[in-house]
Amino acid sequence: MLASEVVLGQPDARPEVTPADPSDDGSSDAESRDTAGWAGEAPGVQPDPIESAHQPSMEAEASAPQERMPASDEAGPDDAVDAERAVGDADPEVVETGVQGSGLATSVDDPGSGLPVDPTHEGDSEAPGDAQGVASAPVDNTVDDSPEKASVEQEMMANEAGDNAVDEARRASDLRADHADREALAAAIPTAGQDTPLAMELAENARRRIQLTGRPFPKPVAPRVLTVANQKGGVGKTTTTVNVAAALAQSGLKALVIDLDPQGNASTALGIDHHAEVPSIYDVLVDGTPLLDVVQRCTTVENLYCAPATIDLAGAEIELVSLVARESRLQKAIAAAGESGHEFDYILIDCPPSLGLLTVNAMVAASEVFIPIQCEYYALEGLSQLLKNIDLVRRHLNPTLHVSTILLTMYDGRTRLSAQVADEVREHFPKEVLRTTVPRSVRVSEAPSFGETVMTYDPASSGALAYLEAAGEIADRGAAGRT
Repeated sequence: MLASEVVLGQPDARPEVTPADPSDDGSSDAESRDTAGWAGEAPGVQPDPIESAHQPSMEAEASAPQERMPASDEAGPDDAVDAERAVGDADPEVVETGVQGSGLATSVDDPGSGLPVDPTHEGDSEAPGDAQGVASAPVDNTVDDSPEKASVEQEMMANEAGDNAVDEARRASDLRADHADREALAAAIPTAGQDTPLAMELAENARRRIQLTGRPFPKPVAPRVLTVANQKGGVGKTTTTVNVAAALAQSGLKALVIDLDPQGNASTALGIDHHAEVPSIYDVLVDGTPLLDVVQRCTTVENLYCAPATIDLAGAEIELVSLVARESRLQKAIAAAGESGHEFDYILIDCPPSLGLLTVNAMVAASEVFIPIQCEYYALEGLSQLLKNIDLVRRHLNPTLHVSTILLTMYDGRTRLSAQVADEVREHFPKEVLRTTVPRSVRVSEAPSFGETVMTYDPASSGALAYLEAAGEIADRGAAGRT
């Protein structure tokens, strides 16, 4: 006779036992136990074999050591401790995910779980998996905010910085190897004797061409702004400005020429339109137009740009007299262009042959003065006056202004005068004077009539090689910080 028949005395009142559905989440197991407790199972009576046969197979594998008590019995302190220990010893994946048939409830609303209920979650209607302190935040957020990801990102950034350092070292190594190859090739050219000056000149030009042509120039430590100034006319200011800028651009640097001469010769040499309707540097100085809005690209040389000058600039000095901060108009325009993110490595300002407001604006805007000197006596006389004006601007308007570069132009090695002037200048300015001297060359004078610089008009001429060598010296000084 079954236990239910002994206790109740009613054999037909025994509840019908149905097999457990494998897809059930374990709630039917708890309900069947509650029914048994309600039926009043007597202590010590063996469980129904039919009921035991239908217990889920997962219950035998559960790690909980305690047995479920009837609902009518009260759990003592030892039972609560055992339940907590069972939960702590159970597989975390089973507890968090609520595996079917594990015997551990995942919802605080299940009265048959036998586990302590968190009072803070009482009455919540959250889905299974949100109770028992299980985190409901997306896993991706946890991974994104983890310190491991921050360390990985820092490691990636360090690797990128290391790659950049490796690239820079490799580039420097390639430059050194290229320089060594050029020097070896130039040294292989035979030296002509003193009795054949023409052959000696040809051999020297061949060496310079091998050493300079195609050599990439290093970038300066910071963008450089140079004012090409000399109040004496005809010394080669405009010719020097455009050819040095073209040589820098051909060698991989980005250069800008600002034509501050009302004659507009620099604009002509670069093939830039500068008629009256074209936006020009006049608009920048008088009307406050942004500098980058008037800049035009040179079509004959890549990486070379020009801010042209028009005839309107001739009256700018009169109009600037009544304007506020008239001496620093160009300086503010260049500073605004720098804040907007211009990428020019060199900015060369071509000044008029005077010491008026336009030249003063150029000196205030730059930190370096680049002086071309013709190898004649009049040029030396004008140099002393120019140095006095540079000193006045430095004391009152631009404390950083200084003479950084001097280039000897129109040098004629056949005359003693040129040699004497060159020696005297080198004696007074040993650090500023470049080693290169620009010889008189018909090709240099012909190039502007074709709207080109000598660098593109005749790159193999002696004048082009001289300007290329001078630009290389300027770039090397800028890269070394010797400005």
